[in-house]
Amino acid sequence: MPTPTKGPRLGGGPAHEKLILANLATALFEHRSITTTEAKAKRLRPHAERLITFAKKGDLAARREVMKTVRDKSVVHFLFTEIAPAMAERNGGYTRIVKIGPRKGDNAPMAVIQLVMEPVSAKQGVVREAEQAAAASTPAEETPAEETTATESTEDTTSDAVEVDAAEADPSDESATEQDGEKKDQA
Repeated sequence: MPTPTKGPRLGGGPAHEKLILANLATALFEHRSITTTEAKAKRLRPHAERLITFAKKGDLAARREVMKTVRDKSVVHFLFTEIAPAMAERNGGYTRIVKIGPRKGDNAPMAVIQLVMEPVSAKQGVVREAEQAAAASTPAEETPAEETTATESTEDTTSDAVEVDAAEADPSDESATEQDGEKKDQA
């Protein structure tokens, strides 16, 4: 037997609360954002995220499990074809609750609960790319060979620069030619 929720229920009894959450979830998936009281939004969040997790699985058993709660077939189809693929990169946190202030009539605290449809943040993408690069990197034995190749190429460019300086030197200036010859001998 499931343990009852602490505090007062949303509605008269457990059956009424279950229907309220089912209707809120249906409206959330249909409109992607709904305005309700903070208490209902906080109770809806884990319920809706569980349904989205089922939709990400995408198999028939998951569809039937979602159909137990969301009775509208068009909303279930929209959840499985539109919302679940958009949430494929996300590992939770599919909904967001934003508090908007009290309701005018009875001063009840109100909130907007909405689906987070933005792509995963760049920071998480950078971490994934770094992990992939680390997994695909070459072993440590090959890294020193690359460094020696880079050192040899810089030495080649300096000797080429000395030769260019010698070619540009004025042939009438014998002291400059002698100095260039000494530089070549030292290299």
